[in-house]
Amino acid sequence: MQRVQQLKKLGRRVQKGFTLIELMIVVAIIGILAAIAIPQYQDYVTKSKWGTNISDLAAVKTAVALCMQNNAGDGTLCDTAGELNITALPQPKYATAAIGVVGAAGKVTVSYTGTAEVGSYVYTADWAQDGSGTKLTFASVAGDTIPAKFYPATQR
Repeated sequence: MQRVQQLKKLGRRVQKGFTLIELMIVVAIIGILAAIAIPQYQDYVTKSKWGTNISDLAAVKTAVALCMQNNAGDGTLCDTAGELNITALPQPKYATAAIGVVGAAGKVTVSYTGTAEVGSYVYTADWAQDGSGTKLTFASVAGDTIPAKFYPATQR
Protein backbone atom coordinates (compact mmCIF):
# COMPACT_ATOMS: atom_id res chain seq x y z
CA MET A 1 0.00 0.00 0.00
CA GLN A 2 2.82 2.38 0.83
CA ARG A 3 4.38 1.77 -2.57
CA VAL A 4 1.13 2.73 -4.32
CA GLN A 5 0.88 5.91 -2.29
CA GLN A 6 4.51 6.75 -3.08
CA LEU A 7 3.85 6.27 -6.81
CA LYS A 8 0.75 8.46 -6.63
CA LYS A 9 2.80 11.19 -4.96
CA LEU A 10 5.32 11.00 -7.77
CA GLY A 11 2.54 11.32 -10.31
CA ARG A 12 2.90 7.84 -11.77
CA ARG A 13 -0.09 5.77 -12.71
CA VAL A 14 -0.59 2.43 -10.94
CA GLN A 15 -1.14 -0.36 -13.51
CA LYS A 16 -4.03 -2.69 -12.65
CA GLY A 17 -4.30 -4.89 -15.76
CA PHE A 18 -2.63 -6.13 -18.87
CA THR A 19 -1.66 -3.99 -21.79
CA LEU A 20 -3.04 -4.64 -25.24
CA ILE A 21 0.30 -5.93 -26.51
CA GLU A 22 0.55 -8.44 -23.66
CA LEU A 23 -2.93 -9.76 -24.48
CA MET A 24 -2.08 -9.98 -28.19
CA ILE A 25 1.05 -12.00 -27.42
CA VAL A 26 -0.96 -14.47 -25.33
CA VAL A 27 -3.56 -14.84 -28.10
CA ALA A 28 -0.79 -15.42 -30.68
CA ILE A 29 0.82 -18.12 -28.53
CA ILE A 30 -2.52 -19.89 -28.06
CA GLY A 31 -3.16 -19.69 -31.82
CA ILE A 32 0.21 -21.26 -32.63
CA LEU A 33 -0.35 -24.09 -30.14
CA ALA A 34 -3.83 -24.73 -31.55
CA ALA A 35 -2.48 -24.81 -35.12
CA ILE A 36 -0.13 -27.61 -34.11
CA ALA A 37 -2.41 -29.54 -31.77
CA ILE A 38 -5.63 -29.74 -33.80
CA PRO A 39 -4.20 -31.58 -36.86
CA GLN A 40 -2.32 -33.99 -34.61
CA TYR A 41 -5.48 -34.71 -32.64
CA GLN A 42 -7.43 -35.34 -35.86
CA ASP A 43 -4.71 -37.78 -37.03
CA TYR A 44 -4.86 -39.52 -33.65
CA VAL A 45 -8.64 -39.96 -33.92
CA THR A 46 -8.40 -41.28 -37.50
CA LYS A 47 -5.63 -43.71 -36.50
CA SER A 48 -7.76 -44.94 -33.62
CA LYS A 49 -10.74 -45.56 -35.92
CA TRP A 50 -8.58 -47.43 -38.45
CA GLY A 51 -7.28 -49.51 -35.56
CA THR A 52 -10.90 -50.39 -34.79
CA ASN A 53 -11.52 -51.30 -38.43
CA ILE A 54 -8.49 -53.57 -38.54
CA SER A 55 -9.30 -55.21 -35.21
CA ASP A 56 -12.83 -55.90 -36.49
CA LEU A 57 -11.17 -58.38 -38.87
CA ALA A 58 -9.91 -60.60 -36.03
CA ALA A 59 -12.54 -63.32 -36.51
CA VAL A 60 -11.86 -63.41 -40.25
CA LYS A 61 -8.10 -63.61 -39.65
CA THR A 62 -8.56 -66.62 -37.42
CA ALA A 63 -10.95 -68.28 -39.86
CA VAL A 64 -8.64 -67.67 -42.84
CA ALA A 65 -5.61 -68.99 -40.95
CA LEU A 66 -7.47 -72.16 -39.97
CA CYS A 67 -8.92 -72.65 -43.45
CA MET A 68 -5.54 -72.21 -45.13
CA GLN A 69 -3.93 -74.68 -42.72
CA ASN A 70 -6.64 -77.22 -43.48
CA ASN A 71 -6.35 -76.68 -47.25
CA ALA A 72 -2.55 -76.67 -47.64
CA GLY A 73 -2.42 -72.88 -48.15
CA ASP A 74 -4.88 -72.83 -51.04
CA GLY A 75 -6.62 -69.47 -50.73
CA THR A 76 -9.16 -70.32 -53.43
CA LEU A 77 -10.82 -72.63 -50.91
CA CYS A 78 -11.00 -69.88 -48.27
CA ASP A 79 -12.79 -66.94 -49.85
CA THR A 80 -16.43 -67.18 -48.78
CA ALA A 81 -18.10 -67.06 -45.39
CA GLY A 82 -19.26 -70.67 -45.85
CA GLU A 83 -15.75 -71.92 -46.61
CA LEU A 84 -14.47 -70.01 -43.57
CA ASN A 85 -17.20 -71.54 -41.35
CA ILE A 86 -18.57 -68.14 -40.30
CA THR A 87 -22.12 -66.90 -40.79
CA ALA A 88 -21.19 -63.77 -42.76
CA LEU A 89 -18.21 -61.65 -43.63
CA PRO A 90 -18.16 -58.76 -41.14
CA GLN A 91 -18.45 -55.07 -41.86
CA PRO A 92 -15.89 -53.08 -39.91
CA LYS A 93 -17.39 -50.24 -37.87
CA TYR A 94 -15.97 -47.47 -40.04
CA ALA A 95 -16.38 -49.16 -43.45
CA THR A 96 -18.90 -48.56 -46.21
CA ALA A 97 -19.63 -52.27 -46.79
CA ALA A 98 -18.65 -55.76 -45.70
CA ILE A 99 -15.11 -56.85 -46.45
CA GLY A 100 -14.31 -58.51 -49.74
CA VAL A 101 -12.28 -61.72 -49.73
CA VAL A 102 -10.68 -63.09 -52.89
CA GLY A 103 -8.75 -66.34 -52.75
CA ALA A 104 -5.71 -67.19 -54.85
CA ALA A 105 -2.94 -69.75 -54.74
CA GLY A 106 -1.13 -69.29 -51.45
CA LYS A 107 -2.99 -66.18 -50.30
CA VAL A 108 -6.28 -64.47 -49.61
CA THR A 109 -6.73 -60.81 -50.54
CA VAL A 110 -8.94 -58.84 -48.18
CA SER A 111 -10.29 -55.38 -48.98
CA TYR A 112 -12.84 -52.79 -47.91
CA THR A 113 -13.33 -49.03 -48.10
CA GLY A 114 -13.46 -46.83 -45.03
CA THR A 115 -16.16 -44.26 -44.45
CA ALA A 116 -15.61 -40.55 -45.11
CA GLU A 117 -15.12 -40.20 -41.36
CA VAL A 118 -11.81 -42.09 -41.67
CA GLY A 119 -10.71 -40.55 -44.94
CA SER A 120 -12.44 -42.95 -47.37
CA TYR A 121 -9.17 -44.86 -47.66
CA VAL A 122 -9.12 -48.39 -49.08
CA TYR A 123 -7.68 -51.30 -47.09
CA THR A 124 -6.28 -53.98 -49.37
CA ALA A 125 -3.88 -56.62 -48.10
CA ASP A 126 -2.71 -60.09 -48.99
CA TRP A 127 -2.95 -62.55 -46.14
CA ALA A 128 -0.66 -65.52 -46.61
CA GLN A 129 0.85 -68.23 -44.46
CA ASP A 130 4.39 -67.74 -43.27
CA GLY A 131 7.11 -70.31 -44.01
CA SER A 132 6.06 -72.51 -41.09
CA GLY A 133 2.44 -72.54 -42.26
CA THR A 134 1.18 -71.62 -38.80
CA LYS A 135 0.87 -67.85 -38.93
CA LEU A 136 -0.68 -65.36 -41.34
CA THR A 137 1.43 -62.55 -42.71
CA PHE A 138 -0.07 -59.33 -44.01
CA ALA A 139 1.23 -57.26 -46.90
CA SER A 140 -0.36 -54.15 -48.35
CA VAL A 141 -0.87 -54.42 -52.09
CA ALA A 142 -1.74 -52.12 -54.97
CA GLY A 143 -5.00 -50.39 -54.23
CA ASP A 144 -4.29 -49.92 -50.53
CA THR A 145 -4.50 -46.19 -49.91
CA ILE A 146 -4.22 -45.98 -46.12
CA PRO A 147 -1.22 -43.82 -45.14
CA ALA A 148 1.26 -45.71 -42.97
CA LYS A 149 0.72 -43.29 -40.08
CA PHE A 150 -2.84 -44.63 -39.66
CA TYR A 151 -1.87 -48.31 -39.41
CA PRO A 152 -1.43 -49.85 -35.98
CA ALA A 153 2.25 -50.19 -35.07
CA THR A 154 2.08 -53.97 -35.46
CA GLN A 155 1.13 -53.70 -39.13
CA ARG A 156 3.40 -50.97 -40.49
